[in-house]
Amino acid sequence: MRNEQEVLAQLLQLAERDDRIRCVVMNGSRVNPNAPVDFMQDYDIDFYMTNLGDHPYNTDRSWIEAFGERVVVQYEYFEDGSSIYMMQFKDSVRIDLSFKDIGSIQEVYQDSLSKVLLDKDNLDLKLPEPNDSSYLVQKPSRYMWDLHIVELWWLQVYIAKELWRDEIPRAKNLYDQYFMESLRFLLEWHVGANYDWKVNVGSAGKWFKRYLEPDIYEQMLSLYCGADPEEQWEKLFEAGEFIRRIGVPLAAKLGYDYPADEERNVTEYVDKVRRLPWNAQSLDG
Repeated sequence: MRNEQEVLAQLLQLAERDDRIRCVVMNGSRVNPNAPVDFMQDYDIDFYMTNLGDHPYNTDRSWIEAFGERVVVQYEYFEDGSSIYMMQFKDSVRIDLSFKDIGSIQEVYQDSLSKVLLDKDNLDLKLPEPNDSSYLVQKPSRYMWDLHIVELWWLQVYIAKELWRDEIPRAKNLYDQYFMESLRFLLEWHVGANYDWKVNVGSAGKWFKRYLEPDIYEQMLSLYCGADPEEQWEKLFEAGEFIRRIGVPLAAKLGYDYPADEERNVTEYVDKVRRLPWNAQSLDG
């Protein structure tokens, strides 16, 4: 397996021999001093170029072969002419390489996890040492708080309807994609408040295990479930208890309102829907 020095040398060799590539920037976990270190960390690299619309890398992808034996390569092209190649190699090295216009180089100031590896034009960007300040959990506005805390209760009603209809794919879509996403916001704010809003929980809360209380972390994990309808019903009610556990004290910390009326109304309504026979014509059965 190649080490970091070898991988970066390969990338810089490609950049140095192409006059169109003027600046190389690395970002992501490999320049984050607070990120866990392991051999599977991605190499997130940006090549800033002149003549972006005229480079050969999108039409002739043989250049990828120089980086090793491929497992799979995913690529995407964007309307502004930029592109990204996400490349997984058999020795576990993964490189996410973007080709961008040099005219957008100022965007590096928006990402605190940026480190210049090559600067052919002496742009002297004067970037600070990489840090994760751009990724700290932000205290929610009252609007964002209301949006997500009420959405959690609204989605319970929606999911209950789909479970009663036995439309499991839609119920799972609502629960896994939307409900758990709003729950993640709630947990991010819980962590943020506990750490004085100076904490980065990682993409999609991947570092929750570091920062959540162990019992809260385990309870969160227990809310994930399979496609069995009865299990999903149980998780829906357990999730309601979890929302209350996190939401009530968090609302007090933030100085916002917790939707107690919505909680009570939704819990009663969802319980009523669960008890309905499959062929009910109204909430009365």
